[in-house]
Amino acid sequence: MANKNIVILGGDGIGPEVTAWGNDVLKNIADAFGHTFSFQNHLIGHAAIEATGDPLPDETLDACKAADAILLGAVGHPMYDNDPSKKVRPEQGLLKIRKSLGLYTNIRPIQIFDELAHASSIKPEILMGSDILFFRELTGGIYFGEPRERQENGEVAIDTMRYSKMEVRRIAEKAFDAAMTRRKILHSIDKANVLESSRLWRETVNEVATDYPEVKLVHMFIDNAAMQLIK
Repeated sequence: MANKNIVILGGDGIGPEVTAWGNDVLKNIADAFGHTFSFQNHLIGHAAIEATGDPLPDETLDACKAADAILLGAVGHPMYDNDPSKKVRPEQGLLKIRKSLGLYTNIRPIQIFDELAHASSIKPEILMGSDILFFRELTGGIYFGEPRERQENGEVAIDTMRYSKMEVRRIAEKAFDAAMTRRKILHSIDKANVLESSRLWRETVNEVATDYPEVKLVHMFIDNAAMQLIK
């Protein structure tokens, strides 16, 4: 039996609806297995900006740091999408919580349920049987690299793609560990034919691969990978 403190960040859009159902599921799990879950609701994103002016208030971040788990809905609002002049944006809260809590691994499973195959624009015969597990690095790269600024009276914008070997190694290890429990095949996606950061990525993934001799490693450029997914 477990006694856990769970912070719920409903956020924006469909987020509060999704987390409300998630809350109900967790309550049923607690009842069925004798766990005790306590829930706290806090603000993030556009909802937080509207209430406090901050996309991730200190109260929210402190609660998340003290929690055993966080259930996050969605972050974003259409009013910001076509207005690049806004200095405070919902997504800043999402990036801050990732960095503050060291949430560097995004795991995205793709499995197709027969009942939903018709809902995709991709033909069912291509979709059926799909079982893909994506690992995405979340706290390095262009979202966090510095400098990030405007120059020449705003006529030039600069974002910086920066990765360290440590950042690449730790996400690669997570992906290799997962591959060991599945079909022991791992595709590493990059743009090493153009980007220096991707060449570091590929070099580091190759180094990690030596610790997982049972896993078949395949390197692929991102544009080719996108095509192969629906081929």
